Formats: sequence, C-alpha cells, structure tokens
Amino acid sequence: MRDTMGIIYTGESNISLREITLRRSVAALPFGGRYRVIDFTLSNMINSGIINVGLITQNNYHSLMDHLDSGKQWDLDRKSGGLFILPPYVSSDNTGWYRGEIDAYHSNMSYIRRSPQKYVVISGSSMVCNLTYDDAMEFHKDNMADITVIYKQEKNTTKKELSRHTLIRTDEQNRIWDIEVKPATPMSDKISMEMYILDKKLFEYLIEECVARGQYDLNKDIFIKNKEKLRILGYPYNGYLAKIDSIHSYFKHNMELFDLDNHYELFHHAGPVYTKVKDEVPAKYGDNSIVENSLVADGCIVEGSIENCVLFRGVKVAKGAVVKNSIIMQETEIQEKAVLENVILDKEVIIRKGKQLIGQESYPVVIRKSAII
Repeated sequence: MRDTMGIIYTGESNISLREITLRRSVAALPFGGRYRVIDFTLSNMINSGIINVGLITQNNYHSLMDHLDSGKQWDLDRKSGGLFILPPYVSSDNTGWYRGEIDAYHSNMSYIRRSPQKYVVISGSSMVCNLTYDDAMEFHKDNMADITVIYKQEKNTTKKELSRHTLIRTDEQNRIWDIEVKPATPMSDKISMEMYILDKKLFEYLIEECVARGQYDLNKDIFIKNKEKLRILGYPYNGYLAKIDSIHSYFKHNMELFDLDNHYELFHHAGPVYTKVKDEVPAKYGDNSIVENSLVADGCIVEGSIENCVLFRGVKVAKGAVVKNSIIMQETEIQEKAVLENVILDKEVIIRKGKQLIGQESYPVVIRKSAII
C-alpha cells in the first residue's frame, strides 16, 4: 500500500441533512461522541499504510480545515507525502466551482500527476466504516481488474433507503454488469461505498477523456459508460457501515453505537480511529446525576439525567434536566428542568430552564448552531 495514494472528495452536499450542514460539509459532521465523519475515512487510509492523501474540498470547508490542521493526529505531517488539502481556486480554466467529481479531480490533476505512487484509492466522505484496503488491493491485483468498486450488500434495507445510493449488480466472477444511480425502483441491494481502486495512469486517462467530452459525473460517465470496455469488479465489505445521507440516517447510526457489536466494529475492528485531540478534562458527573447507556465525551458536566444519548465535548446538563435518545453537540448548555427527547442539537445551543423539546425517533427535532430556545 506504500505504492498507493489516496484521494478523498468532500464536496458532497445533501439537502436531506438540513440544518446540520448549513455551515459545514458532510465530512465535518460530528459523529459518535468526539469524532468527525472524515476521521473514519482518513483513519482507514492510514491504517492501510497510505501516506499520501489528497483531500478535495468544495464549500463550507472552514470547520473541516480547522479540524484537520496539519494532519498530525493521523501521522500525515511529514516531509515525504502527507496530507494535502485542496480547496477550489479560480484560474483561466477553473471557475472555482466544480461541475462534478470529474471536474474536481481534473482541477487538481497537477497534484495527482506529481504523486509517485502507481495506484490510487478514491473515496467519498459520507460513508462511515472501519476497514483497511489491503485485501481489496490484493483482490484488485489477483483478478487483474481495471477498477475495483468496494460495496456493501444490505439485505434488510428498504427500497426507499436503497434509492438514495448508487447500486451495482455483479455476476459469479464479481464483475459488475449493471449500475444504477439513485434508481426509483432499485433492482439490487448492493450499495457502492464510493470507494474505488485503480491504476493511477488509467485514472488520469479516464479523467482527461471525460473532460474533453464535457462529461463530469463519475458514476455515469466513467463506470456506466465503460462497464463493457473495462474490467470493473466489485469487492464485498462485510463489516458495519453507516451511510450519512439524511437526518434520519445520521440519528439512527449514532443511536446504533449503543450496541456493543456495532461499537466494536466501527472503532476497533480493523484499526484505531484517530481524531483531533483537545486535551480537555474528563467528564464530570454530579452526585445526583443519572447516566444510562450513553456516550459522553471529555469536558462534559452532567448533573441531570441522560439516557441513550451522545454527548460531544463540553456539553453541560444542569440539575433536574432530562435528556433521552438525543445527540448533543459541542459546548451546548441544557439548563435546569429542561426535557429533551429525540432531539439533535448543533454546537453552542442553549436550552433555557424548563423548556421541552419532544421529537419522534423517525423524525427528530433539529436545532441549528448557536440557537437559544
């Protein structure tokens, strides 16, 4: 894997995530207590031995750059290789706004060309999992694939959820013979995880060919149009996968972390998950506090009652406050006798004394950043 570079595209925008992505990209979303979604994608590459990673941004990337800094927490602050954050810029042939993933890769082709690695792993930033690419790379080489697509078969997922993703169909030799992009009527339950392995020279050629023809959609213009010409194979992933594509899925996957099997799969299975360290004090619990089945990050002060909750750094829950089945982001304050259930509070929210917010598990209440209720 030392001969492999990584490229992460963080330009996805999803209106289904509403208020929690107004000021941040999907990659910068807090997840699981003290992590961001990007932490899992970056950790997967580092745990695989990839030391040259380019991260392409599009909009609302300030918080993402602040979180990543120099890449030190992921051992990517190095002289050879390292983390390259690639924000959009305006030039004679670049408007600064990408028309699709292919346009984003083409705009950063100088970085891709000067990278000495032979292979490239491309990844989106909305899939949360814990894996290494070693086995997939071995599969890619042994089967002489042109492109390998990592996928997850979701047998128990509804058609409505499947219709939000790119789906593939494979034959007995794992060759992909059909691809559906967000189909109204899904014909497959194999979800593309937006992770691809291919030769870097082939990648450069495909990008240049698409741009020359005014084509900018990765799935439609590279994979679908070349599925007969190129040997495109699917590699199955059998671990836990969280797909962050809506408020419902974001809430659901955070709540699933209370299952010990899911927690182990996501945080320990293939390697550790690294994140930005802030060196805060440990969480403090009051004498009369009640904490049940919750994830509580460092710097929190809990004096009330919480159950089935994910608390990020610096959250304060006052005496008499009751919080159930909720996600509370950094520096939020919940004052005395407030009652919250099935709620997502963004950063620095203040819930005044005695206020009540009750949502549904299938439709949680979402409060934007810095709001005062």
